[in-house]
Amino acid sequence: MNINFADFVAGARNAQGIAVVIDVFRAFTTACYCFDAGCESLTAVGSSTKALALGKGCEAPILLGERYGKRLEGFDYGNSPSEIAQQDLRGKSIIHTTHAGTQGLVNAWQAECVVTGAFVNARATAAYIKKQSPEQVTLVRMGLNANEACDEDWLYADYLAALLREQVVDEHEIYQKLKASPYAARFFDLQQPCSPVEDFDCCLQFNLFDFVLVAKALEEDVCELTKISTGAVNQVQS
Repeated sequence: MNINFADFVAGARNAQGIAVVIDVFRAFTTACYCFDAGCESLTAVGSSTKALALGKGCEAPILLGERYGKRLEGFDYGNSPSEIAQQDLRGKSIIHTTHAGTQGLVNAWQAECVVTGAFVNARATAAYIKKQSPEQVTLVRMGLNANEACDEDWLYADYLAALLREQVVDEHEIYQKLKASPYAARFFDLQQPCSPVEDFDCCLQFNLFDFVLVAKALEEDVCELTKISTGAVNQVQS
């Protein structure tokens, strides 16, 4: 298995093999919490305008959207996993657009398979990838606003690569690094209510979920996420 690292939208567009599009703070953590809360479907969209248009064509959709970390006007929620964790989304259709994560998903069209990357289901994602026995895996770090390297996505890429190579990783060390990171400071800043402190711990719940989220393109700028359970959450790390 050859593991390559790529960055931002350009990296997603050039991704080969199985592409893991990474957005830890907070898009793909939030997506996992949506499925845990019982959502029936989740549609990831690049454009906020298209997300709103798709919402008008659905019966009682739930719209999740942010730009620069703030909830978009006309959307039900921003991109907060702790907020979503409190909701009952059973039977609901979710439409999700974010500044970084969903941009990567809708642009990874060259890859044979596209999955999401977050700490909350990393082992499940690694188990799914290893089961496919791919020749090529591309880890796409979306970064802050899809244009700046950030600690959480870079540390996740290293973490997932280690899991794929069956190497031991110190999760507590990752947690401590991110807690001290300037890229996590917003969660501890009372002047930034769109990034509540609870979101940080939601994002750093290592391997909480035993499913992988696989993306399938529906049309330009739109893809659907499907939850596939792997049972990997209970596996003992080598």
